[in-house]
Amino acid sequence: MTDDHDHTDPTTLLEQAVMAGALPDLDEPPLDVDKAIAELTTRDPGADEAVGAVDPATQAFAQQIADSAASFLIALRAVAREEEPGRAISMLLLEISQALLAGARLGAQRDFTPRAEYQPDIGPDSDLDALRMRLAALLEPVDTYSLVFDPYAPEVVESQLSDDLASIALDLETGLRHFREGNTEEALWWWQFSYVSSWGNLAGAALNALLSVVSHDRLDRDVPGEDDALAAAEAMLAQQLRAREIGDGGTPAPR
Repeated sequence: MTDDHDHTDPTTLLEQAVMAGALPDLDEPPLDVDKAIAELTTRDPGADEAVGAVDPATQAFAQQIADSAASFLIALRAVAREEEPGRAISMLLLEISQALLAGARLGAQRDFTPRAEYQPDIGPDSDLDALRMRLAALLEPVDTYSLVFDPYAPEVVESQLSDDLASIALDLETGLRHFREGNTEEALWWWQFSYVSSWGNLAGAALNALLSVVSHDRLDRDVPGEDDALAAAEAMLAQQLRAREIGDGGTPAPR
């Protein structure tokens, strides 16, 4: 069963927002974030009837998750425009944490059940390859990392932050497209299902990898003057030991 909307337009929500002037191109400076979020979460024409069939509490919750999804997509584009990897990592730590908070709220809710037996057609998967490649170039020194996808069946695998971030973005955007068409329960089901099965694990692993980068940067580097301080302390300790051994009279001190 599919819906009656025409899905011939293959552009992503991000691309549509760029063309509408609500979002900048990847090479342009950022615009009003609130305006961009509103553009990405605006219902499509004809969605009001479907929205009205959902209870207000569920609708309000879906709007909050949609805002979080849109915020992550916008932030990821902002990161891709960054030229300083250190700032990009700081931004990603914040934004992935916010996305995981939304996911945790989904996980703590009841199981959402879509109205239709089959997922409504929203067209082909979005092409986020340009975004992924920008992230790969920016994060190149730390892009490849190791992760354990299931700690109860541990198997260490290699992955790329850029690939995982693009995958998270795709899952969130897919739910956002359902939300915009008025398929609120379908959007919530998709966000919840994909969080448990895919993007929740990827986001947790990416967050851990980025935190490891920060930890190594902060804790592994030498503290200025540390060697001199250690040498002075060792010399002082050696002097005290000699004084104890020799004593005031030049003979070993009694034990």
